[in-house]
Amino acid sequence: MTLKSDLDLVNRLADAAGQAIRPFFRSAFAHEKKADTTPVTEADRAAETAIREILERERPEDGIIGEEFGTTRETASRQWVLDPIDGTLSFMAGRPIFGTLIALLQDGWPVLGMIDQPIANERWTGAMGGETLFNGKPAKARRCKSLEGATVATTSPHCFSEDEAAAYLRVIATAYGKNPWPLYGGDCYNYGLLASGHVDIVIEAGLKVHDFAALVTVVEGAGGQMCDWQGEPLTAESDGRVIALGDSARLDDVLEALHAA
Repeated sequence: MTLKSDLDLVNRLADAAGQAIRPFFRSAFAHEKKADTTPVTEADRAAETAIREILERERPEDGIIGEEFGTTRETASRQWVLDPIDGTLSFMAGRPIFGTLIALLQDGWPVLGMIDQPIANERWTGAMGGETLFNGKPAKARRCKSLEGATVATTSPHCFSEDEAAAYLRVIATAYGKNPWPLYGGDCYNYGLLASGHVDIVIEAGLKVHDFAALVTVVEGAGGQMCDWQGEPLTAESDGRVIALGDSARLDDVLEALHAA
């Protein structure tokens, strides 16, 4: 397969997911809690079904790792990683800051990723070795001269353990001083905003591979960096604690604050 054909495919996958999602937005839909107590709606399942139907038809030898329907062909070297609605709670609340995440892993490493917001019609696409595109035009993360004054985001402080929350708050204390107003909420949308130069840092924990695989090439293709809380690159085996930086020069500052005694 060529990169061009994979990029064409990922755009069609996102189009299909968006068509499945939009009729349910701010409308009536069935929903329930999964075994891990997180919510799932019929829109989540409809979107993943639409993506899987295309992949099974056009990439029958590739594996699929989906949030809603599990893993298919888990030994395949190429794996499509799907989160049909990242930010289901935002979707359920009628907030258009959720997104469809689609990634391609090669031997566990992210090589292609997309964040698609189907209500606002905003789409970020990144591929290893290439530049990130936002609605077809180059996206660029902004430089950040200091951790002090940086704009920091996370989905929710409730996603952190007690120790993780204390580490996160050390970063916030450095960035914001005595007036801490970090950004909360946003899920994958925060990473798109970072890639477009509106947010400086995103720090999260407890993510699964379908939550972060698509984000890596989007952030890095815009000139940023993604890694775990030890500064190591993200792979399918990462522990779900992630840092995204618009400016990689701030990595040591963030790591120092996270791990300060």
